[in-house]
Amino acid sequence: MQEFLLPCADVRTAADPDVGLSELSQSTYGAAASNAGRDVHTSRTGPSVGQALVGTTGAPTERDVAMNADNSAGFPAPDQGVLVTQFLTVTDVARSRAFYTDIFGGYVVQEENPCVVQVANSWVIMNPGGGPTPDKPGISLSPPRPENSVSAFLNVRVADIAAFYEQARQQGAQFLTEPIDRKAEIRCYMRDPDDYLIEIGQATGILRGVYADPPAGSTGDQP
Repeated sequence: MQEFLLPCADVRTAADPDVGLSELSQSTYGAAASNAGRDVHTSRTGPSVGQALVGTTGAPTERDVAMNADNSAGFPAPDQGVLVTQFLTVTDVARSRAFYTDIFGGYVVQEENPCVVQVANSWVIMNPGGGPTPDKPGISLSPPRPENSVSAFLNVRVADIAAFYEQARQQGAQFLTEPIDRKAEIRCYMRDPDDYLIEIGQATGILRGVYADPPAGSTGDQP
């Protein structure tokens, strides 16, 4: 599972320090696709080294700077080592781009081909589906089919899940349930415009060695 780290209050801090979530969009992410001629999400630039970074408070630590300094333009192209990103096959790039900027406070590094949105300490890369290519012969890409069986999902960690939940709902996010206390953490799930499952979680008991009860029908512990 790809994990992101997000703060709880103004998740747009790194990109727009003076603008809150509720001020950045006059409609839900679903309306953004019909507003392609006025893409407000691409006017922002990523944090430079030394700026306030998403997920930090006060001056950035050496680790924060290192995580965000690999490329001054914000593109995930490390000078050394590796960076982990998440690729999503989407049906409508503009709609998905708006979702990940509005709901998660990301900013657009590249609009399309592929679309790259930096979210906190990671990147979401999006492109339409397609058939096999020379480097992945026999493999086609397509958005998930509507079903309840999931093998992987985004796992977004927040400092205050109640605040994030309310802000995201105001932006049009659709949650499966309200946040639920699972002993190890408080968590809830949402789906993006292509039905990708996204977990939102706030660590609680797990920080003290308290773990969640396993789900019904499982054979082992599951956080």
